[in-house]
Amino acid sequence: MNRLRFFMNGIDWMAVLVTLPILGAGLITMSSFSSENYFFSRQIIWILVALIIFFIASTIDWRFLRRTNAVVILYVASFLVLSALFIFSTAIKGAQSWFSLGLFAVQPVDLVKLILVITLAKYFSRRHIEIANYRHIVVSGLYALILFAVVALQPDFGSAIIIFLIWFGMVLVSGISLKHLAVVLGGGVVAFGILWFFIFAPYQKERILTFIDPTRDIRGSGYNAFQSMIAVGSGGLTGKGVGYGTQSRLEFLPEYETDFIFAAFAEEWGFVGSVLLFTFLGIVIWRIIAISARGSTNFETFFGIGVAVIIMAHFIVNVGMNIGILPVTGVTLPFMSYGGSHLVTEFLALGMVMGMRRYARPTHADVSSQELLGPA
Repeated sequence: MNRLRFFMNGIDWMAVLVTLPILGAGLITMSSFSSENYFFSRQIIWILVALIIFFIASTIDWRFLRRTNAVVILYVASFLVLSALFIFSTAIKGAQSWFSLGLFAVQPVDLVKLILVITLAKYFSRRHIEIANYRHIVVSGLYALILFAVVALQPDFGSAIIIFLIWFGMVLVSGISLKHLAVVLGGGVVAFGILWFFIFAPYQKERILTFIDPTRDIRGSGYNAFQSMIAVGSGGLTGKGVGYGTQSRLEFLPEYETDFIFAAFAEEWGFVGSVLLFTFLGIVIWRIIAISARGSTNFETFFGIGVAVIIMAHFIVNVGMNIGILPVTGVTLPFMSYGGSHLVTEFLALGMVMGMRRYARPTHADVSSQELLGPA
């Protein structure tokens, strides 16, 4: 009984329960209501698997991740797995991002994003006193850049953008000098300008412009984005009603179960439903940040912030591309889009936050002796 009480008390139930309506909204949106639906039935299985992993993860003592050797092993393993995709993966829609395992496929980059958060949390937690030093932007950037480059070469530009946003978001809250960060970002802009005016061929420039603004090629690469904007706009205030979304149900909007599930949802639920969806996702992010603020060491705090950044980055990029203000990148909507890899990773991350919550202190401790185990 005491162990059960310990298990129940260690979980922030508000953060968990608000994911249920998001999961439900995804299932309803991808359901056909008229015949057996491949995505609906398989998503239920993935949800059950993800919840089991969440509860298991919430019981684990994750303090071993403070050790340098554990982080190094995870980071090197993530790089090797991403590299193996070029040899053993199955190309889907032109990207070598998936391992085919027969009945299902696995996209390892979702777990790699979480490993990057662990790596950066370890790095920043040991250097919080001297974090204003310019070299910490460069070193932490190299950790992200290596993974970014491998993912971009697949090519999976959506996941590469998320990797950049994870690094950028964690850098902003780490205490690094904003002046130094501005210099680094400014250098990147200058480098891109040189490439644009002196290196890129006209067809390469056109590809970039079409990527940024898909409506330049509505009948080609911009078709999905154009249909998505129509779906969102036609939802109005209260939507067309569940099952009555013409863009998705009549299949004008491709991939409405995955990348464009928000557009399909907004068409049927309208502005009111979208605000509710944003509210539920906001509560999840808020609870994660609140828990991380009480982390027993800086590692737990940075890890929780990194998990929140992952969810926020996916949310902003997915909704942005659905309403036509960001490029179409194939980024999923957290807890809602079809897919097992991202769903399992999201609940694993949430479970890890709950596991760390079990040994959180009432007040934040800046330094723990266990953070000083070995060189970075």
